[in-house]
Amino acid sequence: MQKLEQVYEGKAKKVFKTDDPELFIVDYKDDATALNGKKKGTISGKGVINNKMTNILMQKMEKAGIPTHFVKELSDRETLVKKVSIVPLEVIVRNISAGHFASRYGVEEGIVFETPTIEFSYKCDALDDPLLNEYHALALKLATREEIDTIKKYSFGVNDVLKAFWADCGVTLVDFKLEFGKLSDGTIVLADEISPDTCRLWDSKTNEKLDKDRFRRDMGGVEDAYTEVMNRLLAHE
Repeated sequence: MQKLEQVYEGKAKKVFKTDDPELFIVDYKDDATALNGKKKGTISGKGVINNKMTNILMQKMEKAGIPTHFVKELSDRETLVKKVSIVPLEVIVRNISAGHFASRYGVEEGIVFETPTIEFSYKCDALDDPLLNEYHALALKLATREEIDTIKKYSFGVNDVLKAFWADCGVTLVDFKLEFGKLSDGTIVLADEISPDTCRLWDSKTNEKLDKDRFRRDMGGVEDAYTEVMNRLLAHE
């Protein structure tokens, strides 16, 4: 598979064309951002961990009947994926109050919800990814009703798989962000990544944060937390 010119560079990844027009190569970086890019830094080894973790978890999704863009891992930092057009909706599924949910609604962190919540934001850095509801998404033509229903179904399915898996690893899945894409035939698939960058993960016994909140909140021990999560994942894969 030949790696051709770069077509995109985001906060955490670069994307390259290949000699197959339906396949791209994703290259994971160690760059770290928070607060919608306002805070920048580096987490040593993050790209390797996020690449490997994403690929393992994407394959678990496939086995659970949730289609993804994953094709195969090429190296420590590079993965071959199906070319998709990203649906401009970020999906956040929450099991426990934390982060923006806690601050937005004036509640403490750590409240366990009776049922998971789902929310959407408009994927637009210039507007700081504003929250929106399904009617807004339809009005802005970000997705069709059928696509939104499919995305919701898959998102709750991802939550079921991740919650059970992380529980086996002694980790509580607090919340996470997903992105979806459309293949050339319009099929909706899970895209982007599943990692400590996109998930809130707490130690099940101590509630110690094992995710990017350590970077966001200047808590220190960021690399150690990412490594700990990766080691637990590999031990229970």
